[in-house]
Amino acid sequence: MSLPPGFLDELRNRVSLSHVVGRKVMWDSRKSNQAKGDMWAPCPFHQEKSASFHVDDRKGFYYCFGCHAKGDAISFIRETENVEFMEAVEILAREAGLQMPARDPQAAKKADRRSQLVEVMEEAVKYYRLQLRTGAASEARAYLDRRGLDLAGQDRFEIGYAPDDRQGVFRHLTGKGIAADLVVAAGLCAEPEGGGAPYDRFRGRIMFPIRDGRGRCIAFGGRSMDPNARAKYLNSPETELFDKGHSLYNHAPAREAVGKGQPLIVAEGYMDVIALSLAGFGGAVAPLGTAITPGQLELMWRISPEPVIALDGDKAGLRAAYRLIDVALPLLETGRALRFCLMPEGQDPDDLIKAKGAGAMKELLDGAMPLVSLLWQRATEGQVFDSPERKAMLDKRLRDEIGQIKDPSLKGHYGEEVKELRWTLFRGNRGGGNQGARPAFQPGARTGGRGGRWQPAPVPLASTKLSPLVAGDEDFQVFLREGIILATLIANPGTLERFAYILERMECRNHDLRCIRDALLDCETDCADLRAEVAGRIGHEALENLFAQRHITICPSVRQAGDQDIAVMTLAEEAAKLTAQRGLMAEIDEASEELSMEAGESVTWRLGQAALTFDRATRAQQEDTAEYETAPNGVRINRDEKDAFADLLARLTKTGKD
Repeated sequence: MSLPPGFLDELRNRVSLSHVVGRKVMWDSRKSNQAKGDMWAPCPFHQEKSASFHVDDRKGFYYCFGCHAKGDAISFIRETENVEFMEAVEILAREAGLQMPARDPQAAKKADRRSQLVEVMEEAVKYYRLQLRTGAASEARAYLDRRGLDLAGQDRFEIGYAPDDRQGVFRHLTGKGIAADLVVAAGLCAEPEGGGAPYDRFRGRIMFPIRDGRGRCIAFGGRSMDPNARAKYLNSPETELFDKGHSLYNHAPAREAVGKGQPLIVAEGYMDVIALSLAGFGGAVAPLGTAITPGQLELMWRISPEPVIALDGDKAGLRAAYRLIDVALPLLETGRALRFCLMPEGQDPDDLIKAKGAGAMKELLDGAMPLVSLLWQRATEGQVFDSPERKAMLDKRLRDEIGQIKDPSLKGHYGEEVKELRWTLFRGNRGGGNQGARPAFQPGARTGGRGGRWQPAPVPLASTKLSPLVAGDEDFQVFLREGIILATLIANPGTLERFAYILERMECRNHDLRCIRDALLDCETDCADLRAEVAGRIGHEALENLFAQRHITICPSVRQAGDQDIAVMTLAEEAAKLTAQRGLMAEIDEASEELSMEAGESVTWRLGQAALTFDRATRAQQEDTAEYETAPNGVRINRDEKDAFADLLARLTKTGKD
């Protein structure tokens, strides 16, 4: 729907921004000046205590100096209510008493018809709620009590009851002057095939109103009290109001809760949603008793970029999760994800919360797995990959499934993740037996020439296998180098001023090293006893741990503390190696992503240059770069001076001979 020129300006002029915002914040009376329309409050978009959120009522704009949120009344409604643009405009128009622009005659007629049906549904909600308080609903009330749904919860979700009467709601609504055809069109009643008076669709059932994103009742879900009923749960049929594949139970309240920071949780049934909401998980919805459709996924992603699918912990729940993978893959893109939270065997969210409380549910939600993990689980569960053919089939299946993702970047990341999982399956777990693979071939040495036989590789010593240099990866090597640099600086305080730039570039992912680095950066460069100064700032434990490590105790720049030349050489060399190693790791990470997207030969050239730089840096320790050397009598000689003297001596000797 298009809006006529000037309508939005008129709307903004009629609505006071401070009045709209004031429903969501508490104004700071010390900073605010209401007479000038200059209002301040803690920001409603992020957690804070100070009043950094500013509203200029005269200009009609807000701005937060903390999180930098900004906009006008329409954007504020959109963000806080989590609604679309036109919905925000309609909300403000109603508040301002401004009539929304008229649509074309056909659209207006259709809108009037829908408005009539909504009124019929609201009357039905009132009727069913009243029936829950009658004697005929005693069994239904007992069931709700057993499920732990008290009166407050029943009122919150407008739970009702449809009596076991063929024309209960039909007589009630037509008795209030509502046309019979509207009652049928709303899906509350059906007409017999052979003709006759309409009959109620819902009889002898607990009733759950289903509302759309604007809070309008569009359908009902009914839970039968008869154990022999053909359908335990029954939903309204498709109507002018209700499209099952594009609707969610508890849509509007969940959207509001997600807008306040809660996760969007997708459960299977009405009672699961109610249990989650009452336990504090307000962002819970359900797909109305059907498998999740593409339309429902689109709705979920409009509410949250990463819904958590919380399915029952049985085979049916797992099958539903697997089916959802096929629905979601073609729709995935950057900013659209899914996580899966599988309940314990035989339990649904309602059961888990009753048995172990909301804390157990939160723990499961926090540990929800990404879609790629469930995709891998489905492809490998119960399979044995003990032949090249079976491995190739796995590769083909995963390629075909990942190929459905249209976003090139996301497809590349999925491919990388699957490569890691595949490597773990076929390489990391070799010999484990759980994948059915044969023990991996052990490389050895061929003896006896061309016709010789393979000898088993020598078994490494236990001390070798336990060596940190053997067990560690690139991150561990970075950790070793950072430790040497920090220990050398502390042992040789005179080098701190010259090499302080190294500290500023070091990441120090290890907590102790990070504390030591920060303490050194805070120390004065002319400090005579850095070890005592650092210990005074962070305590002795971190320093003792550093200097007790084997690679530190044997480091010459630490063992020969005070020898500035060795310290300078060590720091320069380790800094160069550290920079080169980090550069190579960064290039490899970036190139891996580009290669997955079929990048050109430039990636290969960049990797070669990074590897060459790293090789030069690591070979530096083998090159003769010391500024001094020690003579046989123990005297330290400057290398440049020694070379110059040797050259002069050679020339004099040659002249004497001539």
